[in-house]
Amino acid sequence: MRFMMLVRSDAQTEQGAPPGKEIVEATDRYNDELIKAGVLLAAEGLHPSSKGALVSYSGGGATVTDGPFAEAEGLIAGYWLIQVSSKDEAVQWATRIPFEEGAVELRQVFEAGDFPPDAVSPETVAKEQGFRDEPLRSAPER
Repeated sequence: MRFMMLVRSDAQTEQGAPPGKEIVEATDRYNDELIKAGVLLAAEGLHPSSKGALVSYSGGGATVTDGPFAEAEGLIAGYWLIQVSSKDEAVQWATRIPFEEGAVELRQVFEAGDFPPDAVSPETVAKEQGFRDEPLRSAPER
């Protein structure tokens, strides 16, 4: 099962301040452990919300609001996507993240098997698996 470990924003991350050298090196060592264990699928840090936008949907239409957004606590500053055997294993990995402050939210990612059989066709499952299996190297350069 897949879990996202969502790093919550704080005032520092929302200002766009990069992490210090020590946390970058500690996070690099942590990522190496995830890779060696074969559980890391993806990991990225995110720019502050001032460089993003919020797209809201209502009545069939979409409204775009440029950042920054008011409450940093509810925003996400980065994530890891891991493949593990249980929530307990995901929690164990989350507790090893080398942060001294902050919060990480752990959320299980939906899998096709989480939906009732009549809600997701086999064709949809195959299509979604196909785009997950497609290597990023086939994406055009931007």
